[in-house]
This record gives sequence, C-alpha cells and structure tokens, in this order.
Amino acid sequence: MKHLDNDILIRCKNGDKDAFRLIVKQYQRLVFSLALKMLCDDEEAKDVVQDTFIRVWQNIGGFDNQKSFLTWIYTIATRLCLDRIKTRKHSVAIPDDDSALARFAANTDSQINLENSEWISIVNSLARNLSTKQRTVFTLCQLEELPVDEVQQITGYDSAQIKSNLYVARQTIRKQLIELGYEKH
Repeated sequence: MKHLDNDILIRCKNGDKDAFRLIVKQYQRLVFSLALKMLCDDEEAKDVVQDTFIRVWQNIGGFDNQKSFLTWIYTIATRLCLDRIKTRKHSVAIPDDDSALARFAANTDSQINLENSEWISIVNSLARNLSTKQRTVFTLCQLEELPVDEVQQITGYDSAQIKSNLYVARQTIRKQLIELGYEKH
C-alpha cells in the first residue's frame, strides 16, 4: 500500500474535507477487506468502514505523524470489529458453508474470483471453531499478512500471545481442511 503523504494528514488535521476524501479513497478497500474477514458479514463490514472513518475524522488531530497511519487505521477497524463480535450472538455456520469451501478447494483455477458471499461462507466454515483472539490474530497475520510487531501494536497482545494464537488457529483450520479432503495428513 502506498504510504500516506504527510501533507494530506496535515490538511486533514486542519479540517480539509477534500484531503480526508483522499484518505477514505486510499484506505476504504483495506478496511472493508479486514472487516469482512473478521465479521463474515457484508453489511456489518460496510458499517465498520463507515464507523472507522468517522473515528479517523474525529481523532485525526491526535494522530502522531511519526507513527504508521496504516497501523493506526488497522487498530481502529480491528477494535470496531472486536466490539461487534462481542455484542452479537455467536454465529453458527450454515450448512452451505462447507459446500462452498469444498467447491473452492476443488477448483484448480488460480485466477478464481470469489464473490463476497462465498468468501463469507468459506471464512465462516474455517473459523467457526476459533476463539475471537485466534480469529483476530489469524486474520491480521495470515490473511492481511501483517508482521507480528504491527499486530502487537494493533491488538495489544504480546508476541507470545500472537504466535500461540496463530499456531492454534492454523492447526484448527488445517484439521478442518483435512476433514474436508482438501489437505492430506
């Protein structure tokens, strides 16, 4: 992702809405992708995008330009997702989730383009047995490909917690893939 120009941040801190639109344009897909992976719900992910940018606008004056803006926005979005997960009832994967995963696993086309609904089904199927902490760490480390030090800043978890939760998440998902016949023992 392209680094955010310091001039845009300064303009935002001074209340420039056009500069803020540039920030939204640059980061909205990233925030939506993260929220969709964590929440597995298209509408909730859209709400998190809106809430994230409301918080960014409200708090941009306190943002330290010496820090990573990307980490800051990931932190806001992740915490909003975690708040939503805590307040909703534990969702149970629908039976179609496993069939969507099996269809995806059987397709050898490396250029496959999944629709959001299929992505939601797949993530639901694979992550249904993960704790919130494991799912968060797995999403940030594995799906978003963030380094451990950045995940530490976003979540507040220490390195050992991140590595432990990531290990358990990977093992749980690997076991499910084996059960579905996607991966060999």
